[in-house]
Amino acid sequence: MKMDDCIFCKIANGEIPSKTLYEDQDFRVILDLGPAARGHALILPKEHAANLYELPEETVGAAFILAKRMAARMSEKLGCDGFNLMQNNGETAGQTVFHFHIHLIPRYLGDGQRIGWIPGKPSGEELEEVRRQIVG
Repeated sequence: MKMDDCIFCKIANGEIPSKTLYEDQDFRVILDLGPAARGHALILPKEHAANLYELPEETVGAAFILAKRMAARMSEKLGCDGFNLMQNNGETAGQTVFHFHIHLIPRYLGDGQRIGWIPGKPSGEELEEVRRQIVG
């Protein structure tokens, strides 16, 4: 279902113009207007889901298969040195538009981007506690 007040629904469904790289009945892939690197693109499902948790599993699978194909094509055509796939869920995780999307970010040696995190140093006991909490 499309939401009338969602900017990504409007873009994905062609109501707002975009620099489209790919489109089928379920997805539109567009260039990001605020790119982290040259060629940064977004995979947008045409059906609205705020995040990964709301998306049907078959759509999740199709989105990541498309991400693999697009990353391979973009790497070949752009000659990038690496590639990031990013998908954020919730404001704390960096999501700013609440319509599921996948960032396709070509990476170039010396591009100045710092996409990552500071690794923690949990003890074996802390890891075991988290493992138990997750698996029950």
